[in-house]
Amino acid sequence: MDLHGKAALITGGATRVGRAISLALAAAGADVVVNYNSSATEALRTEADIVALGRQALLYKADVSQAEQVQAMVDAAIVRFGRLDVLVNSASIWRGTPWPEASEADWDLLHGVAAKGTFLCSQVAAPHLMAHGDGAIINITDLSALVPFRGYIAHSAAKAAVLNLTYALAAEMAPAVRVNAIAPGAVLPPPDFTPEMTAAAAKMNLLRRWGSAENIASAAVFLAQSDFITGILLPVDGGERLVRADWGNE
Repeated sequence: MDLHGKAALITGGATRVGRAISLALAAAGADVVVNYNSSATEALRTEADIVALGRQALLYKADVSQAEQVQAMVDAAIVRFGRLDVLVNSASIWRGTPWPEASEADWDLLHGVAAKGTFLCSQVAAPHLMAHGDGAIINITDLSALVPFRGYIAHSAAKAAVLNLTYALAAEMAPAVRVNAIAPGAVLPPPDFTPEMTAAAAKMNLLRRWGSAENIASAAVFLAQSDFITGILLPVDGGERLVRADWGNE
């Protein structure tokens, strides 16, 4: 897919990895819908940076776990840009849920944003992504989909659901829409990481260092542009999955 003149929607697109993806897609030529829920200040900064790259941006506040808000967001994207070509499901919440103290509320919140949000956004966006016969969905999961993180049971299960949704949607939406997933490794320290945890995590992959949000953004652009790749999980983790590094166990 040539991204010039295309429109992309990035959930959680105002901060961290989502922001990097928003900017990378804009740099590749796409106009961008930046979804956010509580990060209004960061969303304005991201909008300004997209405009500085010569592309248009639409900021949209929506809770992706709520179907009516997702529908309104996609409708707004179509009104603004007239089309939707790429969906990146990046919205997620990082929260520890130690077993067996994990609560139902924690489970509902983490699954609502990551798993349910991916389902709803993909379903509502589907007709528009399929309309031109060359749509793309990119789901951001992580290594906990493959090796659960101890102390993060709800997060790990939600990310595993996102991975399975990727495979299911790739089959359901072919051939008009390609659906792939990216599993980031250590690219941005989570908010609850101490300096000691951050230093230790850098040693838990084959490259013995942290990556960057831009590494994930480059992978997202690659998957959006590659017209013969669908139904894959692309780890961008410095080889962490091969040593089964579980931050929660350290």
